Amino acid sequence: MMKPNTKHPPKSDIKILVVDDREDNLFSIEAILEKDSYTIVKANSGRAALKILLNEHDFSLILMDVQMPDLNGFETATIIYERDKLKDIPIIFITAHDYDEDIIFKGYRTGGVDYIYKPINPDLLRVKVGVFVELYRKNYQLMLHEQTLLATNHSLQKEIEERKASEEKVRMLNARLVENNIQLKEINEELDQFAYVASHDLQEPLRKIQVFSDKILSNGKQDEETERYFKKIISSSQRMQSLINDLLSFSRHPTGSADFKPIDLNEIVSEAIVELEIKIEKSQGEIIVDDLPRIAGIPSLIRQLFYNLISNALKFRKKEVAPKVFIYSRKIEATDHTTPSHEIVVADNGIGFDPQFAGDIFRVFKRLHSYHDFEGSGIGLSICKKIVDKHNGTIHAESKPGNGASFIIRVPETQGVQVPEEVIV
Repeated sequence: MMKPNTKHPPKSDIKILVVDDREDNLFSIEAILEKDSYTIVKANSGRAALKILLNEHDFSLILMDVQMPDLNGFETATIIYERDKLKDIPIIFITAHDYDEDIIFKGYRTGGVDYIYKPINPDLLRVKVGVFVELYRKNYQLMLHEQTLLATNHSLQKEIEERKASEEKVRMLNARLVENNIQLKEINEELDQFAYVASHDLQEPLRKIQVFSDKILSNGKQDEETERYFKKIISSSQRMQSLINDLLSFSRHPTGSADFKPIDLNEIVSEAIVELEIKIEKSQGEIIVDDLPRIAGIPSLIRQLFYNLISNALKFRKKEVAPKVFIYSRKIEATDHTTPSHEIVVADNGIGFDPQFAGDIFRVFKRLHSYHDFEGSGIGLSICKKIVDKHNGTIHAESKPGNGASFIIRVPETQGVQVPEEVIV
């Protein structure tokens, strides 16, 4: 809100137009008023005064001689007051006709506000000028107050309109939110039902894969390599069986402290690497893993997290360059507002991505590259984020095109589950 400017204009900003056809009278009036530091503008005729007033309208007062050749003071005043911009400037007439009633009446009729008689009394001139200057100052102050009030009123009016619009928008959004919540509840119920049914349907072919693989292995007619492949098939199907069971649990109820167990990330990462053994061999990749800590987590989901991140690193490798994946961690000590946590980094030497897409890559089905360039559904990293969220942690990515990518995970050391201190790294 604007604050009213209550300051008076300084005397140097008070402009007075003095109109007289005699130079000595002009200089005499200027000399009388110079003590008050007014800005004096002089005109030696009515026409000269009108010419000045064409460009300057900010005069506080006009001192006008009545008797002038060509245009006298009354005629000049009449022309001045025909213009809207000038009609509020007070005019004091200077005359040698001492108290001539006809002259006085004519002056007031043309718009004059007062008279000064020749010979000019300096003290009287200064007093009368001072009175009208003070009136100008009061008007100036009132004008500023009026401008401030108008601006304040306009601002308040706009604020009221904006508040009404905001209230209406909030009302509409609330109504939409209620509707969306109802739809979301129905969708969640359908998704839960779908996940439950789909998981059950997936388990039947998995059981068959396990059964027939076991039968083939049990007849003992395979060479060592074939036997190794069948064992991998059985191991992968068992892992998928475990994952389906966890997904069933994941979709049927919220995660609680009972779902978390003390886990060794070294073992979890090793299991993920075994599952990716064929991909690693084909790409001639190398996985370098530092000593990792123990945390509280859901083993199958944490395994899926590292499986997806390592798989992602192998997928988005540079052509003609063997992929390297570095996995390391550091402990973050507790503060007054936080509990101990671990920061785990999965970094690669792949193609990287533009940093502006760092947030987008965790969105479901968001792809930064063409289907023709890289296979995949575009949900791997969104699953990673969901898993980290379930573990009350955070995940973000840092990268530059051509310089690889780093995925930084931060998870609490405990989740309401005590992790033995002697094995915490």
